[in-house]
Amino acid sequence: MATKERPVLDSATAHAVLAPESYASWDSLLDTFDRVRAEAPLAIVQPDEPGYFEPFWLVTRYDDVMAMSKDNETFLNNPKPVVFSTTEAIAFAQQATGSNMLVDSLVVFDAPIHPKYRKLTQQWFMPRNLKTVEDEIRTLAHRVVDKFIEAGDAGAGKPGEADFVPLVSAPYPLHVVMQILGVPEEDEPRMLMLTQQLFGGQDADLSGSGMENMTPEQITMLVAGAVKNFEEYFAGIAADRRANPTEDVASVIANAEVDGAPLPERDMAGYYIILAAAGHDTTSASTAGAMMALAQDPEQFARVKADRSLLPGIVEEAIRWSTPVQHFMRTAARDTQLGGQTIREGDWLMMSYVAANHDPAQFDNPRKFDAARSPNRHLAFGAGAHQCLGLHLARLEMRILFEALLDRIETLELAGEPKRANSTFVGGLKALPLRFTAS
Repeated sequence: MATKERPVLDSATAHAVLAPESYASWDSLLDTFDRVRAEAPLAIVQPDEPGYFEPFWLVTRYDDVMAMSKDNETFLNNPKPVVFSTTEAIAFAQQATGSNMLVDSLVVFDAPIHPKYRKLTQQWFMPRNLKTVEDEIRTLAHRVVDKFIEAGDAGAGKPGEADFVPLVSAPYPLHVVMQILGVPEEDEPRMLMLTQQLFGGQDADLSGSGMENMTPEQITMLVAGAVKNFEEYFAGIAADRRANPTEDVASVIANAEVDGAPLPERDMAGYYIILAAAGHDTTSASTAGAMMALAQDPEQFARVKADRSLLPGIVEEAIRWSTPVQHFMRTAARDTQLGGQTIREGDWLMMSYVAANHDPAQFDNPRKFDAARSPNRHLAFGAGAHQCLGLHLARLEMRILFEALLDRIETLELAGEPKRANSTFVGGLKALPLRFTAS
């Protein structure tokens, strides 16, 4: 660490914070955040190579991340990117779209635009309305559980083995979010590919693009191509829903007006993309995280199988423990104080949700998966005005899926080494081999 007044992370620690492969080595990453949180909970990350990226503050304490999340006047989503980006990636986005981000969506807007856009679909995602799609979600859950058991060739007293991620945790939330967006089932593989290119582009196994041989500029272009493909696809969906509106959320967006005018095409595309992509990968990561935790702890698996009242705790703890959205960036609108440091107007800050959700000052024994953890006021959904719009849907999806799993799975254990994705932004398990018996 450097000076006390303005601590600067050493190069090795800065690399660990920013390298996608660090997030695949979860315990080592948490060790890094524990050390940084103890020595310099607010510290500057600066590039070894001048101009590679703009220096920023790394924020690791729960209380500081919560304070930033609730102060949307001081800590803005714009004008700088809301996800860590290199200078070259920002320049590419500006050239391609006129914006610092390849996708303009709820995630990047500030007031007064953000609350107006959020209000368009907020009621649709509230628990009362979600009851109307609960039966459809339950049907999807039973279908993927049946396929998982069939793939594992398991039966009563007969153990089977299968990888939970490609069979359950990846397709299930994709089915759900595509259904509420009105995407035909035959188009789901295309949506999965685009989602993985958008959020999994840093991981060769997920992007399926040979990106391990690509330059950072080529990877940026790959992601830009996925965005363009998304935009073209959802332009067709929007046109159909304007001509033939239904009760799905796609129709709400297609026919929405703000201040008496329809949404601009780019903003409408961004709305669809954030619902399609963010609503898939995040729930997938949390679901796989919960299943891994239960496979590693037979006693906890037996307890929740016998007592379904524990399910909400399993769901909530899985979301905290996994922390699928690993960071967001904010820009200071004015000089302010945060965590004992002076933040200057224009400073860029990284809110590390991984570090905050594993802060021992807020969570006792934070690395332990504890279904009975209470309170569990985690930051995996964010907080304040930008709290995740789909949090009620994510909880509902996970509860319904685990009801179906617990009804059918009798015993559960790991059948190999789980593997996490190489990803700085949205991450989670990409492989979870399980051994199980089923009823």
